[in-house]
Amino acid sequence: MNVSQIINDLSGIKVVVIGDVMLDTYYWGKVDRISPEAPVPIVALDKKEVRIGGAGNVALNTVSLGASTFVFSVVGDDVQGKELKELMQASNINTDNIIPSSERITTNKTRIISRNQHMMRLDEEVATDINEGLENELVAQFEKFVSTHQPHVVILEDYNKGVLTTNVIARIIAICKQKNIITTIDPKRKNFFAYKGATIFKPNLKEVKEALNLLFDDINIDLLENIHLQLKAELDHGFSLITLSEHGMFYAGNEQTRIIPSHLRNIADVSGAGDTVIAVASLVYAASKNIDLAAAVANIAGGLVCEEVGTVAINKGKLLKECKSLLAE
Repeated sequence: MNVSQIINDLSGIKVVVIGDVMLDTYYWGKVDRISPEAPVPIVALDKKEVRIGGAGNVALNTVSLGASTFVFSVVGDDVQGKELKELMQASNINTDNIIPSSERITTNKTRIISRNQHMMRLDEEVATDINEGLENELVAQFEKFVSTHQPHVVILEDYNKGVLTTNVIARIIAICKQKNIITTIDPKRKNFFAYKGATIFKPNLKEVKEALNLLFDDINIDLLENIHLQLKAELDHGFSLITLSEHGMFYAGNEQTRIIPSHLRNIADVSGAGDTVIAVASLVYAASKNIDLAAAVANIAGGLVCEEVGTVAINKGKLLKECKSLLAE
């Protein structure tokens, strides 16, 4: 398939991202001495930067590739929630279905960085499940949206912060199956086996090992195919797409299976790479219905964002250039 044409055509895709949105706050500075008060470094701050994080970073990646992007989530009815929505709106992400709640606070992960090294992270959050009223409101808004907009793909991005409850997950996937909408999943441990019937299930290898209580070091195709069968028995999903860190990516489903090796990169920061992978894989699969192509392009995209510090969205121009270089058209 013509990879360049498919990537250029992603602007025709309409995507919904559902999950835990958050702020990523960065303090950048220099460390020249140790505190006389305690054996800790003193960071002399140079600048502060606020970015879109969590499921919002998935949306930022889909927007960066030109897709019409709509986010469904719950945030706190607070200053941080308003700031997050404003950042999304400035990035052309539709926030009409982000629900503010006075019972919660907006998740904010604050990182202190010196010389491209993380010194500390501070988390502000409420990670309990949203209540039944918020569940019903979120699902009702989604059902109404689907009936009028008919998205091509729905991404469920779980950060274990309480938006994706088992009830919400089951109801969203059921609506999508009824409407023949592709569903792609980036799970976390808490609700790992709740995503039954999805199209693409994308955990990383660490999450798979923890969920299935597996212990192994060597990675090979037979082992990964067996893992896919175990996941399939629990989830009855279409495709497994498992990121393997420096070993690349594995996919299986519909009698297709392959390990895609990683490409040599100068790794600066792996944070946010999973967001990029699910975003790119979802869009490319929605555009092409080709899991091999979706995995190959997502594998390249995940490596590219690891070359920069902090959570950053994929650059469409860089992705096109790398795909032309690394993938046969």
